[in-house]
Amino acid sequence: MQSLREDTGIVRNKLKIQSVVTNAKAFLRIQKEYGSFSNYIWSFVDNKPIVNHWRTAKEVPVSSEISDYMSKRLKKDGFKFVGGTICYSYMQAVGMVNDHTLECFCHPSNIRVQK
Repeated sequence: MQSLREDTGIVRNKLKIQSVVTNAKAFLRIQKEYGSFSNYIWSFVDNKPIVNHWRTAKEVPVSSEISDYMSKRLKKDGFKFVGGTICYSYMQAVGMVNDHTLECFCHPSNIRVQK
């Protein structure tokens, strides 16, 4: 633990370092209970991505009701340092929520399937 706290290449907050072990144990419990962590986490969006229709990047929120609820559930299930903003960022990163603006080529409305 002390060597980690002295490592300048990582976050050196003692509680955050301890949370890595705590979160790993919670992850394994959830994985066992739900068959996979993916099954658990995607249940928050009924197993389908949320596609938003923002016109500008300024409209994109930093959290949502779902990410706030996810945060509460994760904490109840033993996770640490998982607030609503962290959860929303995770949801964006794994494709649970699509916040590309309408003009973006990555927004589903702009993707054309070639035949």
